[in-house]
Amino acid sequence: MAVPVFSDVGSHSHIPSATDINPKLSQEVRLYENSREREEIDNRANVFALINTIQALEKAYLKDAVNPSEYASQCSILLAQYTAAFKLVREKFPKVEDFMTRYLLDCPAALERIKEGRPLTVQDDGGNVQKLIAEIVSLFITIMDRLRLEIKAMDELHPDVKELYEIMSKMSSLPRDFEGRTKVRKWLDNLNAMSASDELSEDQVRQMLFDLESAYNDFNRFLAH
Repeated sequence: MAVPVFSDVGSHSHIPSATDINPKLSQEVRLYENSREREEIDNRANVFALINTIQALEKAYLKDAVNPSEYASQCSILLAQYTAAFKLVREKFPKVEDFMTRYLLDCPAALERIKEGRPLTVQDDGGNVQKLIAEIVSLFITIMDRLRLEIKAMDELHPDVKELYEIMSKMSSLPRDFEGRTKVRKWLDNLNAMSASDELSEDQVRQMLFDLESAYNDFNRFLAH
């Protein structure tokens, strides 16, 4: 019986791929159909990333890979960011455990930290300072997100900017001449000078976002010291 001989395999023949057999496999898979669905996916991704980051920070601290003061400041920031981010997915996930189960997150240290609402090194003294920090971070994120979504009406921005300035003023450890608070005050004054129906111009939105991002970074640096 003759043995079939296959010559020039690899140089002239073509081995069919999965996409040759089914061209649909090469098509891009869209995870969303509209901007609302895209925003929902982005919100969930943000919460997912924050939980994982808190877990990594907890493990790093337990291994003495990060000093206590740096751990406390970064943990406070992450917890505040998580609180703000989770509000955006709470309609579908009433509890953080529901979210972690849905996305198979095995992060017990992060879950404990989230439930306690404060860094491991911070004693429960009523949580006043940690509460102020959490509220400040949450308001910074909320206002900047509104600006990125092109929400620019005075009556939609003013309440949060006013609350942000007032809470920053309650934080006695912040220097009176703290530049971040000065920037927030400038925009509060600008909004106070507007009518409720007035809107910021594109240039004003861009400048306000720049100033608030700068103020937010100033605040994070202050906490890290």
